[in-house]
Amino acid sequence: MPEAVIVATARTAIGRARKGTLVGLDAFDLAEAVVPAALERAGIPATDVDDLVLAESYQGGGVIARHTAVRLGLTGVSGVATNRHCAGGLTAVAIAAAGIRAGMDHAAIAGGTESLSNQIYGSKRAADGSQQIWMSPPNPNTPEAPAFDMPLTVGENTAREMGLTRRDVDEWTVHTQQRALDSIDSGAFVDEIVPLDVTRPDGTTVRFDTDEHPRRGTTLERLATLPVLHPELPDATVTAGNSAGLNDAAAAVTLTSDTYAASHGLTPLARIRAWATVGIEPALTGLAPTLAIPKALDRAGLTLGDIDLFEINEAFCSVPVAAVRKLGLNPDIVNVNGSGASLGHPISATGARMIVTMVGELRRRGATLGCVSMCAGGGMGAAMIIEIG
Repeated sequence: MPEAVIVATARTAIGRARKGTLVGLDAFDLAEAVVPAALERAGIPATDVDDLVLAESYQGGGVIARHTAVRLGLTGVSGVATNRHCAGGLTAVAIAAAGIRAGMDHAAIAGGTESLSNQIYGSKRAADGSQQIWMSPPNPNTPEAPAFDMPLTVGENTAREMGLTRRDVDEWTVHTQQRALDSIDSGAFVDEIVPLDVTRPDGTTVRFDTDEHPRRGTTLERLATLPVLHPELPDATVTAGNSAGLNDAAAAVTLTSDTYAASHGLTPLARIRAWATVGIEPALTGLAPTLAIPKALDRAGLTLGDIDLFEINEAFCSVPVAAVRKLGLNPDIVNVNGSGASLGHPISATGARMIVTMVGELRRRGATLGCVSMCAGGGMGAAMIIEIG
């Protein structure tokens, strides 16, 4: 069976949705920035690309991947749209890797694109004939897992299930903000980011090449002043400060078979060792990584102790704290570059962004194995094992 190897990575810097630098660019624009960068960095002919797989979530239900291929002149490349909510970008990479490992494809580009600044709202016809704004719910609406109240369904339920306090999640918030800022300040993300020249509403142009979501000066004292989002709950924990942001970004990787890489003189950056997805009760969505990580490790023939670095997406900071406690992880090797609550969480792009950053960090450290994982709306979770060398 061929191995699926990553030969190039690319992502945009992450913008703050609705008030940040990328508000004037939609998900199509962002995809059109990272896909050609991933192809150019790979150094392979466009005609050798068998497929383009991009996750999208709130962009209207089209196939941005095919639109992007045509816009970039890759008319011979088909396109696939995938949606697994927060895990969409990771799933896109898994789909491309599966095609390569099955021997059906030799090269593919995969990732995700998200513009919550330009989120599409649908409508449906009500019983009285009127049109009502409508969004597809991630799970059936119940009191314990409201479909559109993720602070409760994911954040608070995870904290309650694991006995986490407000201070537990706020301490993690300070930790992740500082690690994200340290990574930015040290230049850790420079090679993975595709700089964008963005035109502002006033007609001026700015070079956007730095994640703008992390907040300097985050302290426990400042976080303690923020109101909880569910004050009616006893011992509520979730605030705007310890939650992921609303963000815009895109990320992509180029994958080939190991045989294709060898025959074309390519040096793989990493290989996809294994991946897994899980389902869980929607009210326990935040605990999904604690199931997905062991499942992926089992498929790879590895144990928790074999992994050098983890990134567990901070949809809410209760999620990685819960995973660290439940799985017995060393927090010093979890989210070493920050994650959703600090870097930002551009939903469909997040999984691919995590892979891009994990590959870069493993290589900088001379480490071998990394695991990226996240929960996903509706009671889902995903994990992937990346190996260097």
